[in-house]
Amino acid sequence: MPYFILAIAILAETIATTALQASQQFTRPLPSLIVVLGYGVAIYLLSVSLRTFPVGIAYALWSGLGIVLIAVIGLIAFGQRLDLPAILGMGLIIAGIATINLFSSTATH
Repeated sequence: MPYFILAIAILAETIATTALQASQQFTRPLPSLIVVLGYGVAIYLLSVSLRTFPVGIAYALWSGLGIVLIAVIGLIAFGQRLDLPAILGMGLIIAGIATINLFSSTATH
């Protein structure tokens, strides 16, 4: 269940960040509302996940997966392309997340 809560936090943050692009600097009401609600849900669920995960691990997973998901959404929804160094860097983020989850004894407490 802790991973599910953190996954929903990541999803909420990703939705909020996508809506941030669509809000056009908070000039469009519906995307602006989604930004505020999405970040509120994301931060709340991140705080709930801290009952199980150390803050550094939770934040590394939350921000790392959020970065990768936003890059994919940016490509699909907004046509934002990444160059090779950006793709390699995101590969390293994914490798770091896998290393934490597979080999670290501090992933949960």
